[in-house]
Amino acid sequence: MSRENTEDTTIYKVVVNHEEQYSIWPAEKENPLGWKDVGKSGLKSECLEYIKEVWTDMRPLSLRQKMAGTT
Repeated sequence: MSRENTEDTTIYKVVVNHEEQYSIWPAEKENPLGWKDVGKSGLKSECLEYIKEVWTDMRPLSLRQKMAGTT
């Protein structure tokens, strides 16, 4: 059976970095350096749907602050 035909049943967690950029990470693994949990976990599709809902401004936090004149 090819990898493309197997269902991904991995449980992921949503993580965020200091620039408020989101990603997913396997739930059983330790977070990469600089990333923290946001409290959402589930199948890949569920985590990606959550990110789609909450990450509405793709600009890094530092850029948003600079453009707003707050840094």
